[in-house]
Amino acid sequence: MNEKSSSLLIRGGQVIDPSQGIDLIGDLLISDGKIVHTGGEIPTVIASEAKQSQTVDATGLVVCPGFVDLHCHLREPGLEDKETIATGTKAAATGGFTTVCCMANTKPPLDTSAAVDWVRQKASKESLIAVLPIGCITKARKGKELTDMAGLAEAGAMAFSDDGDPVANSQLMRHALEHSRDLGLAIINHCEDKALSHNGIINEGRVSTRLGLKGIPAAAEEVMVARDLILARMTGGRLHIAHVSTKGSVELIRRAKEEGASVTAEVTPHHLTLTEERIAGGSPNKSVDTNAKVNPPLRTKEDVEALLKGLKDGVIDAIATDHAPHTLADKNCRPELAAFGISGFETAFGCLMGLVHQGEIGLTQLISKLTCEPARVIGRDAELGTLKAGAPANITLLDPNQEWIVDSRDFASKGKNTPYDGYKLKGKVMATISGGRLAYTDDSLVIARSEATKQTGSLKILRIFRVKSHG
Repeated sequence: MNEKSSSLLIRGGQVIDPSQGIDLIGDLLISDGKIVHTGGEIPTVIASEAKQSQTVDATGLVVCPGFVDLHCHLREPGLEDKETIATGTKAAATGGFTTVCCMANTKPPLDTSAAVDWVRQKASKESLIAVLPIGCITKARKGKELTDMAGLAEAGAMAFSDDGDPVANSQLMRHALEHSRDLGLAIINHCEDKALSHNGIINEGRVSTRLGLKGIPAAAEEVMVARDLILARMTGGRLHIAHVSTKGSVELIRRAKEEGASVTAEVTPHHLTLTEERIAGGSPNKSVDTNAKVNPPLRTKEDVEALLKGLKDGVIDAIATDHAPHTLADKNCRPELAAFGISGFETAFGCLMGLVHQGEIGLTQLISKLTCEPARVIGRDAELGTLKAGAPANITLLDPNQEWIVDSRDFASKGKNTPYDGYKLKGKVMATISGGRLAYTDDSLVIARSEATKQTGSLKILRIFRVKSHG
């Protein structure tokens, strides 16, 4: 069902749309790729259309806006052994995402209008979900000379970042923020003082000492966060802090927001749900799981608690996956040689639902941090992260109580590098609809042609529950 449906009716689900303050049992009607109705009884004027629609029985499911990811790596062009736009967006749809913002650290990097346009064109042909490219801040990501940021914006760049490498030169960062102010697009800096983090592998602290691994101190992040916040206040530029990982960074951002700085921030699912202990598998020996090696590194329990508090307080605006797929060879090596990063699209919702089931955050707020709030960060909240009538039909269906076992061999992503492999998670994406098209359906949502609709050629989508053993 790759063609856009004439109409689709999602019936009887718990409709949660934080952008409108909606949380009710109701129906949602889609027509020609747009949302026509959200809520209770369908108005008489469109009732006949609803009767002829393809139907999804969403009883027992949550129906919410499609997830928006501010930070991912699709690796194409140049790193297709790790991921492609086709495989990455398929994985994103499996994780409930209908819009993803892809980082510029490809080969070649997205530092020209032609490169940005190439990604947009490639995605339009190979992806069922929306791909918004992020252009480079500096040419070749070398931190020496600014790109033609206006030209990149005209080509379709939705923000600017040299992610993976910080803009170390403060004067250059100042000028970048001035351009961001004029263009109305954010600078997403990778906040890392590489003189402090040099050759570091995991968080500097008790675990790094125990394992005999060089650590990356919290100060490596916080020093650059502080600098960027000062420059943002100075220039009035649009600053977005990527993958916040420390308690100190949260407090710096909190104060900057209180002082009126134009700053937003994101946190990843893994920084919210794992600590530095995970890289050692939680064991006292010196074995290291390189699938838990990320940059910034997994931090302490105190940092995780501060991140969660900052998320709930609104200091941190959004959750972003930082999906970073790698080959087996990239990870199956000595810790100091292993690549940083987690393949995060397909486990994001499941691991975050653990926080909901533990009472750490409400389901509605979690959905908000995955939908309307990231859309607001990039200025697309009128069209993304919402179920408002007239908006594109980007919708995710969720089962908050579905238990499943993570098996990276089943990932749609080429990247099988996940520290959650073998984990039992409670909460699963059941279907993803992008622009009115089914981009993903779980096995327990079976599409069948019913006798009543064979003559018209339409499909009825039936929920069929299979009894499974979840171990």
